[in-house]
Amino acid sequence: MTLRFGTDGLRGVANRELTAELALALGRAAARRMGAGTFLVGRDTRRSGSLLAASLAAGLASEGARVVDVGVVPTPGLAWLAADRRVPGAMVSASHNPFHDNGIKLLSSSGTKLAEPLEHDIEEELRRLVAGGAPPDLDGVAVGEVLLEPDARDAYVAHLVGAVRLDEPARLKVVCDCANGAAAPLAAAVLAGVGVDAVLVAAEPDGVNINDRCGSTHAERLGPVVLEHGADLGLCFDGDADRLIALDHLGRVVDGDQLLALFALDLHARGELRNDAVAVTVMSNLGLRRALEGADIAVVETPVGDRYVVDAMVTHDLVLGGEQSGHLVFRREATTGDGLLTGVKLLELVHRRARPLAELAAAAMRRLPQELATVRVPEPRRLEGAAGVWAEVDAVQAALEGRGRVLLRPSGTEPVVRVMVEAETAEEARSCTTRLVKVVQAALGSSSAG
Repeated sequence: MTLRFGTDGLRGVANRELTAELALALGRAAARRMGAGTFLVGRDTRRSGSLLAASLAAGLASEGARVVDVGVVPTPGLAWLAADRRVPGAMVSASHNPFHDNGIKLLSSSGTKLAEPLEHDIEEELRRLVAGGAPPDLDGVAVGEVLLEPDARDAYVAHLVGAVRLDEPARLKVVCDCANGAAAPLAAAVLAGVGVDAVLVAAEPDGVNINDRCGSTHAERLGPVVLEHGADLGLCFDGDADRLIALDHLGRVVDGDQLLALFALDLHARGELRNDAVAVTVMSNLGLRRALEGADIAVVETPVGDRYVVDAMVTHDLVLGGEQSGHLVFRREATTGDGLLTGVKLLELVHRRARPLAELAAAAMRRLPQELATVRVPEPRRLEGAAGVWAEVDAVQAALEGRGRVLLRPSGTEPVVRVMVEAETAEEARSCTTRLVKVVQAALGSSSAG
C-alpha cells in the first residue's frame, strides 16, 4: 500500500492493504508528530472498523497519548467533537466504499483535515516506522490509556437538533436511508428531536451491509419507499454520514447541486449568505452556476474534494459550499460536510417555506443533462501534454456554443481520466462524451471506459 495520504487519508482493502500493523504504526506516527496528549477515535459500522480502531488506539497509547474511543459515529460527528473538546481525532472509515475497504482520516483539534505539511511529516514518520524505526521507549505510568466513551455522540445529536430553529414541530413524514452505516444509531434521535415522523431503512448494520445497494450512491432505490409511505421527502446518507442526497415526495432524486442552489438562494434572500458567494467544485452542474449567477451570487470554483471546498470557504469567508455528491458544508455549524446537519436544515427549510421539496428544487435550478465517463489509462498525468486531446476538447466546446461545458481531469487516486460533458440535451451530452472518450483512448493508450 502507498504510505501517502489522499484527500481522505489512508484507504485500502482492510487487512490486506490497510492492516492492523499499519494502523498501529500510523497511531505511533500521529502521536509523535502531532504532539497531542489526547486523541479521539471513532469508526463507522464496517466489520474491520473495530480491528483497525483498536490497533490505531494501541499505537497512540504506546507513545503516551490518552485515547478516547467514542465507537460508531459519523465522520462529521467526530470532527465536531474534536473541535468542541479541542483535541485531535482519527476516524476509521472508507465513506461510501464497499465494506471490505476501510480508511483512516486524521483530524486537527479544530475538527478540520490536517494541513499538508503536517500530513507530510506524519507520512515520513510512518515510513520510518514501517521500515523498522525505533520502538516505543515508554513504560509504567508514561504509557497512555484507552478509554471507551460511546455516549460522547449524544452531545453531537444535541448540536444537530439545536442547529435549526422551528416555531413548532416540522410535522413532516420522512423516509431516511442510513446506508447501514454510522447514521443508523443517531438518525432516529435527531429526527425526533426536530419533530419529524421518520421511517428508517437500511438502519440495521451487520458489519458487511454498509453501502450495499443503499445510501446516497443508490438514492434512486429509495424512491418507491417514499411513495409507499406517502412521505414528504427522503434522506439518503452514505456510510460515514458526511453526504446527503434527498428525494422529493414523488420519489425523484434531488442531488447535492440542487440542494446547494436551494440553500444558497434561501440564505441570500434572508441576507445570511456571507459575501454573497458559494464554493463549488469543477464538477458542479452548469445549471447550478446559472442559477446562482442569475441571483447575483458569486461562484468560487475548487478542485474536487471537500477539503478544497472548505479551504476556499475559509479563504473567502463563506458560509456555504459543497459538491454534487452531497457533501454540503455549513461553516457556521460544521467544519466538514455533514449529511445529518444538511438533512435537518433541509427539513427546516421545507417546513418554513411550506412548499413541497419538488417545487422548491424546480424553482431553484434547472439541472442540465450531464454525461460522465471513466477512461482507464496507463499514465493519467500524460493528459496534460496531450495536445490532440485538448484540441478536440476545444472543438467540442465550440460546438456547444455556450450551451454546455466540457471537463477532463486525471484522477489523483486511480489510473483513469474522467470525462464530463454537460449539454442542453442528454443525447448531445452523450454524443460529445463518446467523441472525447475515443480521443483520450487513442492518445493515452486506453481500451476501456465506464
